[in-house]
Amino acid sequence: MIADSSALDMGILFLRLVVGITMAAHGFQKFFGKGGIGQVAAWFDSIGMKPGRFNAIMAASTETAAGIALALGLFTPLAAAAYVALMVVAVWTVHRHGFFATKGGWEYNLVLGAAAVTVATLGAGHLSADHVLFTGTGIAGLAGAVGQLAIFFRPPAPTAGSED
Repeated sequence: MIADSSALDMGILFLRLVVGITMAAHGFQKFFGKGGIGQVAAWFDSIGMKPGRFNAIMAASTETAAGIALALGLFTPLAAAAYVALMVVAVWTVHRHGFFATKGGWEYNLVLGAAAVTVATLGAGHLSADHVLFTGTGIAGLAGAVGQLAIFFRPPAPTAGSED
């Protein structure tokens, strides 16, 4: 049985919120958790992700931004691509010791990446920023036009005797 569109929208919203908030919290704790970004940077150096500080800041920023974007359903394909990149690097550097997370494996990374790809494949749904900005409403097009006019449009001054 295929779910009706409102049930599908609610299911995708739930998945986006759970996975997005989880990832954003994971990134946020890298910045502000015990030991802060300095401890994360030292750990990154120890696992071979050098320079550790740069990679720690990039990982924390990407996790936070991609998590928030996925939760909002904003730029969903880009957020999902960030998830996949984060999870592949995490598996390669830390979680390549089998399948089960309890033994240093990659099961959790697989679930997060698969959830993000699923949302990107299905679309963020009607209850998303993507739907508001990029579908039939034309808000993004209108915003782009207003921005372009505000930045670039400088009409020539009327000349004497012109009737336009």
